Amino acid sequence: MTRAAAAVVIEDGIAYDPHGRMQYHPEFHFNHGTPFEEEELEYLCKFYETDPTRSLSFALGRTERTLRSKVDQLRKSGMYQVYIDRWNARYIL
Repeated sequence: MTRAAAAVVIEDGIAYDPHGRMQYHPEFHFNHGTPFEEEELEYLCKFYETDPTRSLSFALGRTERTLRSKVDQLRKSGMYQVYIDRWNARYIL
């Protein structure tokens, strides 16, 4: 069984996957391929459930798919809440 090629929509020179997520673009995803820093993970976990993934993508310079995958990985490892707690300890009195 073969998998059909996913449709890619290109709008203003930016490619989107069938789910409407922006694909890699060097101007927007400046951290692509670099390891996550601790502060980035704290920020991601703290705001993942309240901010749109696209906004987080622009803020962190990574694709939406990468952010979703990272959050899934952190939840499975039990580190998701740890990073939220670290953010709260650092920035909330």
